[in-house]
Amino acid sequence: RIIAAGGGAFTVPENRERMLAGGIVVCLSARPETIHRRITELPSPPTSREGNKGGSKAQPVRPLLAGDNPLARIRELLTQRAPAYAQAHFTVETDDLTPERVARRILELCGIEPAEPEGGVMADTDVAAVVHHSGGEYPVVAGWGVIDNLGERLTGLGIKGPAYIITDSHVMNPYGRMVQRALQKAGIGAHCFIFPSGETSKSFEVAQGIYDWLVGLRAERGHPIIAVGGGVTGDLAGFVAATYLRGVPFIQVPTSMAAMVDASIGGKVAVNLPQAKNMVGAFYQPLGVFADVRALATLGKRELAEGWAEAIKHGFILDASLVDAFEEHAEALMTVEPEISTELIRRSMAIKADVVSQDERETLGIRILLNYGHTIGHALESSTEYGTFLHGEAVSIGMMGAAHIAEHLGMISEDLVKRQQRLLERFNLPIRAPGVAVDAVLGAMTLDKKVQGGSNRWVLLEEAGKAVVRSDVPRDLVEATVRDLVS
Repeated sequence: RIIAAGGGAFTVPENRERMLAGGIVVCLSARPETIHRRITELPSPPTSREGNKGGSKAQPVRPLLAGDNPLARIRELLTQRAPAYAQAHFTVETDDLTPERVARRILELCGIEPAEPEGGVMADTDVAAVVHHSGGEYPVVAGWGVIDNLGERLTGLGIKGPAYIITDSHVMNPYGRMVQRALQKAGIGAHCFIFPSGETSKSFEVAQGIYDWLVGLRAERGHPIIAVGGGVTGDLAGFVAATYLRGVPFIQVPTSMAAMVDASIGGKVAVNLPQAKNMVGAFYQPLGVFADVRALATLGKRELAEGWAEAIKHGFILDASLVDAFEEHAEALMTVEPEISTELIRRSMAIKADVVSQDERETLGIRILLNYGHTIGHALESSTEYGTFLHGEAVSIGMMGAAHIAEHLGMISEDLVKRQQRLLERFNLPIRAPGVAVDAVLGAMTLDKKVQGGSNRWVLLEEAGKAVVRSDVPRDLVEATVRDLVS
């Protein structure tokens, strides 16, 4: 039997004596900041100015934390209870672990071999999160060497061949071939389609070429398409998977940082139009996301940094402790130190997966928070014809623009703006876009997919780890901010 006791139950001497004598007691520990984040992370309305149009979950009632400073109260309770908690047989530090990994650690401490699941998402120590969506669920996996046993993982999900690998000219060797060999080792035949690397390949023309290739190979509705590469590959391959034969199974194997922590999770797939990015697409969830962190060791510094920008974004909008971790480990992350890189990638993936699970189709005002920095960022990409900035670089500049807007509106302090700037600069990310035409950027912003009633919806910070949506940002403030960024 497993008994989940409340935090105060173990502090009562009689209870503690019975628990210690009658079973194995495991204390799940976390920093005060982590506990505070967890009990307040249920979404609140996007903004009090707009009302709760989409609906949101109510905040949990916790009488012991009532008052103006719940974080201070958490610290006080932990201090009071520490002598009792120290008597537990085992303690698991849960700050950086997913629920699945916490459960795995408890089983290890208790000497229990985990049972293999009869169905659903497989048990896997590399699982960072599970995305729950309208059509089911899928695992989000990250680890060192994940590609090596990808065939077995896909077989465990019920995937059968032949499979159709879509990758670009930069990723095919070695990772496209590695995936192909891993599938073949598991008895899954695999064909490869290679397209020219770059954002310009995310087009109808390239998609048409893939359709023709699939028809020529007589691909069937049950045959999976596997995207191996960065965000462009995932978007393009996913768009094809969503539309070929009205939908075929889809697997994401991201090899870039940006794809691992952001683009591969959530089912957004699309191709670009000349006027704007991602204008034609669908929500089409994969059957699984399998990220081999080892692939990051071969990325250039610029490509690595632009991916970390998306993970840093996750921290600023939803998890202040993740921002702390990036500040503490910046140098190790830029050299892809295996343990800390894998752990922070999993944490960032888990944030994205949780948001997607709550708001799959961006209708509740929750998933839109992931667009922090993207209003200006996408406009910069479009106005420079996708040839000047990598996506994460544009998002970095957009984050600074959004931070300056929030500061001018009195939402955040100058100190937080400077903190964000310092962190982005430590990852060698740009914070300005000198020389870009102001009018081109402002014009591109009018085509933003988040425009509602002719106005941009801005994701703005209220504090580190908390963001809201605002539609009332004055036009002159937007123009002044863009002019400052490009001057």
